[in-house]
Amino acid sequence: METTELRDLDAARRYVAEGLWLQRAVRPSAGAVRPVLEWAMEVASGGHPLPPVGFVADVGHVALGADAEHRLRDPLPVPGWPPALARTYEDHVLGKLYADWVFERAGDALKKYHGKDQVKGVAYVVNQIRERAGLGGVLLPPAVIRGLLTGNPDEVLAAGWEALERDGPSPLQLRMYEGLVAAARRTGEVLGKEDVDALEDRSALGDMGQYVALRQIRQTTARLEARLPARPVRPLVGRKEVPTRVLDEDQYPVGGYTSIATRGSVESLLHSQLAYMENESPDLFDVKFVRDELFYYSRDENQFLRRRRAFVFVLFPDLIAARFKDPELPHQRIVMLQSAILALVRRLSDWLSTDAIRFEVLFVRDGEKKPLAEEAALTELLLREPVERGDGLVAWVPDKAAVVAHLNRLARSAQVHCLAAAAEPFEMDLDNVVVTELVVGGPRPEVGGGDGVVAELNGEDTSEVWLATVLRVLQLWV
Repeated sequence: METTELRDLDAARRYVAEGLWLQRAVRPSAGAVRPVLEWAMEVASGGHPLPPVGFVADVGHVALGADAEHRLRDPLPVPGWPPALARTYEDHVLGKLYADWVFERAGDALKKYHGKDQVKGVAYVVNQIRERAGLGGVLLPPAVIRGLLTGNPDEVLAAGWEALERDGPSPLQLRMYEGLVAAARRTGEVLGKEDVDALEDRSALGDMGQYVALRQIRQTTARLEARLPARPVRPLVGRKEVPTRVLDEDQYPVGGYTSIATRGSVESLLHSQLAYMENESPDLFDVKFVRDELFYYSRDENQFLRRRRAFVFVLFPDLIAARFKDPELPHQRIVMLQSAILALVRRLSDWLSTDAIRFEVLFVRDGEKKPLAEEAALTELLLREPVERGDGLVAWVPDKAAVVAHLNRLARSAQVHCLAAAAEPFEMDLDNVVVTELVVGGPRPEVGGGDGVVAELNGEDTSEVWLATVLRVLQLWV
């Protein structure tokens, strides 16, 4: 849909004021004028086309749950507004907002925001919906909305109602709503998962460079995951296996009672044995107890083995050279590497859900410098959930020797797999750790076993090679 520029201040003011009466999730009121204008102001001041203000109001109210308390029960008859257009808007646009699970997650994230951050969050959601659905909008001077914000809300509503009674809705407003309905019909989910992730980790409100990098990583990860098999891959023939020590707390009995025995605890005593209790002492119950003739439930003695597994990703400082955009790649090499790591974490979490797994990303310093500090900050946001659960770690280590020492400590109580990435081949072969070497010296990564010998995997293009690399690591680890 095309973008229209309104240079006439009166026309722009009318577009905003009459739009306040076209919201359908919440009944228009003076108390709701200011938040709606603030959302519209945030969209317009960012240089983005402003969708119909009524749609902006509906998105914000539904996301924040305001419609549950002030829902518009009966349709509001707006002068000159086609009833058929109102019904189709409610069915296709509002209905999609209510039914979309991704939008519901975005609303849960927005409810945790407060003040100005919440205004920015709602504007972000409106912009992402507009871009995803291919909606148009209106470019107008933000000073128009700012002037309405300083005015009396009742007067703003009255001016919009008078314009509707006098002239009816503007043809531009009608075209915008028709475009909204058409876009809703052809759109699946109104938001992408990367949009919700950006809201949940607050990167949507942060630095634009960080936001763009996170979005590129998440979109690339989604493309990799879509092409990976849904079920665990078959292990690679001849892959290296290492033993692991299992702590006592990793073993515990499972199942219920499987049989009846004459020995056991009071808790497992059959209730029917209580019938032998009598008033005199010793009674028949005491006699049977001494003779071991009472019956007890016997528990299944099977042991359930829960493996401890640690997956460690090591990024060496020379990867700063991977901040390079090759013509064959959609993004920088370092973005492709971080996307591959995130895809591995997600797929391993799905496939090894019965194991006690831990993910660690270690960044190696260059002396006192931290050349990959920006990548470390991005990784902390990407692995926010496992880190908060205590199953993840993003940390700095001084050198390669510290990496080896750390891996050896982990190997004392877990089966450890390590993916070490650098721009040049290196050696890091450990007896008790499965080390996979990844060299990102060009658009096509190379894989080795930690002995400094690497080779490129087969693929028609660079995307195929990166996918084959992720698949090879999974075959070596799962």
